[in-house]
Amino acid sequence: MYMVVFNFKKFKSRFVDNKRIEGTISQMLESSLAFVRRNMKVKTIVTEDGTRADKPEYPIKAVREIILNALIHRDYSVHTERSPIRLIMYEDRLELENPGGLYGRITIDDLGKAAADTRNPYLAGALKIMIDTENRFSGIPTVIAELKKADMPAPVFIDRRGVFKVIFYKKMAVGQDKEVDFEREILNYCITPRTREELADKFGFEAPSYFIKTYIHPLIDAGKIKMTLPDKPKSKYQKYYS
Repeated sequence: MYMVVFNFKKFKSRFVDNKRIEGTISQMLESSLAFVRRNMKVKTIVTEDGTRADKPEYPIKAVREIILNALIHRDYSVHTERSPIRLIMYEDRLELENPGGLYGRITIDDLGKAAADTRNPYLAGALKIMIDTENRFSGIPTVIAELKKADMPAPVFIDRRGVFKVIFYKKMAVGQDKEVDFEREILNYCITPRTREELADKFGFEAPSYFIKTYIHPLIDAGKIKMTLPDKPKSKYQKYYS
């Protein structure tokens, strides 16, 4: 596994921390979690009953689940032996890339709703016994539930060119002024019609679909953004303008 931390929204040569992790699956799991804990900010909050509690940037149960699932379900064949699992912590998100892509009949739309085929069934079976896991590799439902509990955006899943990627976005900073400024930036940029990819790249988002759903669709509903092809909202030629 390869772990790296950036104080940027994109991959650059200058990093804050990095580590290559090798060993057994249980060793890699614990070492990678220790790396994430070391590089996460933790704030103290006051709960409804008046007690204090620590709140990390990412729920550790969700991070543990995506790392564990990556170790179990990655492609261990000769075709990917030089491609490590990569966990990258950016300024605004955490990404995990797993060699091999989705396996079997499952699609992105099925994740969390249907049982997945297992690429490494003997490994998965052995680890259910060897590693204590409360959720028995329930995987995606656990991740979604933990992020929702932490009041964070839903995870983004991307399956592209033999690599499966999971993205956790941090919750946007709360504050009406910041929200208005961000909206104004989008509207100004869209004076010229823009594609999904242009918008996501401009504002530093890896997944165009996530950016459109989270930030552009509300502006469309509010009448502030229009589509060049309103009758074909999912067209690859679609552009958005203000």
